[in-house]
Amino acid sequence: MVHLGPLGGLTGGTSKREVLRLYREILRTANAFYWPNDEGEPWSAVLKRSARKEFEQARHEKDPLIVARLVVVGQQCVNETRNRFNDMEEEIKNRVKNTRNR
Repeated sequence: MVHLGPLGGLTGGTSKREVLRLYREILRTANAFYWPNDEGEPWSAVLKRSARKEFEQARHEKDPLIVARLVVVGQQCVNETRNRFNDMEEEIKNRVKNTRNR
């Protein structure tokens, strides 16, 4: 279980549940990046470590507006990453399909 620290006192619609949901969504999205980087480490591990680091840095943030902004921006980044990944995956599938039909 991931401990996100004292996020009590959140108001403005952002809750611990939303923060945890975002963190889990980032981890699930990172799993799609299974290929290794130049050092041979899977990108999924690199992305998960980076996400953990960013969440740890914001762990003790008390300002609900800043927390809400972090959650919104984080969600936008996850959505954009998924969309780009899906677009590229579709493009690759189409290329493979077109080269097989030649």
